Amino acid sequence: LDFSKYEAGKMQLENRPFHLEDVLTSLSNHLKLKAEEKGLELLFSVHPDVPLRLIGDALRLEQALLNLMNNAVKFTENGEVILTVRPEQNTNGHMLLSFAVQDTGIGIGPEYIPTLFTPFTQAEGGLNRTYGGTGLGLAICKHIARAMDGEIHCQSTPGEGSCFTLTGWFQIGSQETLSQAYWQDLQGKRLL
Repeated sequence: LDFSKYEAGKMQLENRPFHLEDVLTSLSNHLKLKAEEKGLELLFSVHPDVPLRLIGDALRLEQALLNLMNNAVKFTENGEVILTVRPEQNTNGHMLLSFAVQDTGIGIGPEYIPTLFTPFTQAEGGLNRTYGGTGLGLAICKHIARAMDGEIHCQSTPGEGSCFTLTGWFQIGSQETLSQAYWQDLQGKRLL
């Protein structure tokens, strides 16, 4: 349904205040059990200049990041999955943020990367049988990134892992930053 709305140009992003901490805590809560079951470390690295209070669509941001991180956990048998949040540009009260999801999983061959964000496409036919999936998640992530005036891309080495980076613009809601806040809910989750 989401994909159909995006394709028809009928999906509108909300523009509401939210706490980035809430998004990251929700991601951790959704993924920690799967990561623990596989013996993976789930890490969050937030640059100190990233504002915690933003204005944008927290739900769609979380949807995209959950898809990327869920894929990372799914395709990683050992090692770690890291979400890194960094500021890229700061203009007139708006900030371009990058969200990079790095894993130590099976990786993707260079021949598959150009079609990764095409609907109903998966890197290799056998992956659907082994790991499951619809082939729509990355296409939806691409629509969300574009709706936030950003983009998404992938760097990967077979056998060494992948890094999916999604960018988007957000209005800055407050100057409170990570260095000024203590994140109780993420305690014990290796926040870097």
